[in-house]
Amino acid sequence: MDLRVRQDLNNGFGNAMSRAFELAATPAVFGGLGYLVDRWLGLVPLFTLLLFFFGVAGTGYMTWFRYDQEMWKQEADAVWNRDRKESAP
Repeated sequence: MDLRVRQDLNNGFGNAMSRAFELAATPAVFGGLGYLVDRWLGLVPLFTLLLFFFGVAGTGYMTWFRYDQEMWKQEADAVWNRDRKESAP
């Protein structure tokens, strides 16, 4: 296996692991902060749920945004978008 291919594969695994951790940890952290605010103010589930769903929405938006940016980059680098000058011998 070529070294460049192996590096790309390892980078892909690292990116996937970091995104999975982000999807799990961000709503948990926001929910935990909401729980602390609820305990401080005496409102049991209000800020816990509000901040948890804010974390879910934020991570969902960032996931979509990253995916959209990656697809634009893939489209720009695609074969059908290259100049004829680049492909001429």
